Amino acid sequence: MADLTTTSLPPQIRKGINGDIKSRPALANGGSTGQSSKKPQTALQQHVSFFDRDNDGIIWPSDVYNGFRELGFCVLFSIGSLLIPVFFSYPTRLAHSWIPDPLLRIYVNDVHKAKHGSDSGIYDFDGNFNPERFDQMFDRFDTSGTGGLSVGDLVELLRKDRCAADPAGWSFAFMEWWTTWLLLQKDGRVWKDDLRACYDGTLFWRISEERSKGDGWQKGYGISDFLHSLWSNGDLEILGSKD
Repeated sequence: MADLTTTSLPPQIRKGINGDIKSRPALANGGSTGQSSKKPQTALQQHVSFFDRDNDGIIWPSDVYNGFRELGFCVLFSIGSLLIPVFFSYPTRLAHSWIPDPLLRIYVNDVHKAKHGSDSGIYDFDGNFNPERFDQMFDRFDTSGTGGLSVGDLVELLRKDRCAADPAGWSFAFMEWWTTWLLLQKDGRVWKDDLRACYDGTLFWRISEERSKGDGWQKGYGISDFLHSLWSNGDLEILGSKD
C-alpha cells in the first residue's frame, strides 16, 4: 500500500461500506458525503471524492496516483492512471477559465463536465445516478441471470454503448470497465452490489479499510488474466465491427 495521509471517512460513506445497498443514500438526486457544501454532492462527485483526501474540492495528479496505489494497483498501472487528469482536467476547468490548468488538477464540483460519449448513461449529464438505467443494464446484459457481469457481458455492453465516430469515448469506456473488472471481479463476474458501491464511491473506502486490516481486498483480477479471458472467449472482436 502506498504511504498516504488520509482524512476521516465521511459519515454517510461509512454507512455504505458494509455492503448493504439499502443503507446507502439515494443517489438519483444526489447524496452527501459530509463534505462542507451548500448543496448535496451528486453521485459522480461522491464517486471521485475518495481521491480528494483533503476535501478541498481539487484532485491533484498525485492524488490520483496515491488513490490507485491505496486501492492495490501496482506502480505501473497507477502511473497509467495519470491519463485521467491529462484528459479530464480541462473539462472540469472550463467552469473557472478557458485556460487549461497547467497542473492538471480536476475540479470536483464540475466533474460532470468530464462525462464522455459512448458510456453506459448511469450518470446523467449533471452527475446524478440513474437507478432505473442501472437496473436495466443488468436486465439486458446479465446473460447468466446471476446478478453479475462476465467479461463477455461487459464486452457486449461496450459494443452496444458505442456511438458513431467517437473513438475517444470508446477508449475511455474500455479503460473504465477494464479498471472496474481488475478491481471488482469475483468468480469471473462483476457483481451488482459491488458495482453499485463503485458508482456511489463507497466501494473505494471499503477496499481501503479492508486492505488496512491486513487480510486485503479479496476480489479483483490480474491484467494477464483479464486479457486471457478476452482472448479465450473471442471477445477481442470488440475492436472490430460486430454491431
